[in-house]
Amino acid sequence: MKAQKLISNSIFALTLLLVSVVFGQKTVMVGGAAMYPSKNIIENAVNSKDHTTLVAAVKAAGLVETLQGKGPFTVFAPTNAAFDKLPKGTVETLLKPENIKTLQTILTYHVVAGKMNSGDIAKAIKAGKGKATLKTVSGGTLTAWMKGKDLYITDENGKSAKVTIADVNQSNGVIHVIDNVVTPK
Repeated sequence: MKAQKLISNSIFALTLLLVSVVFGQKTVMVGGAAMYPSKNIIENAVNSKDHTTLVAAVKAAGLVETLQGKGPFTVFAPTNAAFDKLPKGTVETLLKPENIKTLQTILTYHVVAGKMNSGDIAKAIKAGKGKATLKTVSGGTLTAWMKGKDLYITDENGKSAKVTIADVNQSNGVIHVIDNVVTPK
């Protein structure tokens, strides 16, 4: 029985590897869960233990359907630890129905229209002589820059977030995991 399960799991893993090689995109682990390039942003994010706060916020903001849409989107996804860095009570306040517009603005500030993998962003940074301005879906801007091989984004208030996991490909875009919540002016 154990040998049969091991063989079955091995075949499944081999199939996933083959699919990712054939399609040129690899499955990345985020928050203890595999992020499959064949699934959309929401289908993957709900499985990440590191993004439960982000998923709750997306649901409260009514953005699930949007992020399940065709896209493509580039999402800078803050972890639970990033949300924990906010002043006490901030997340709870933002999740209240009367604050939906503010929550939507903050969440869509983490989204850029189009699919920009880390290589695309690095090229834009090089072309911009060290910085690239990214227009967010909320209408604001993020500034991308690099420190060594690390990719960072800075918000309109001067707060920076490091990309801790880049190029998590989705069927409707790409996610870059970040270590801080960025906010518009």
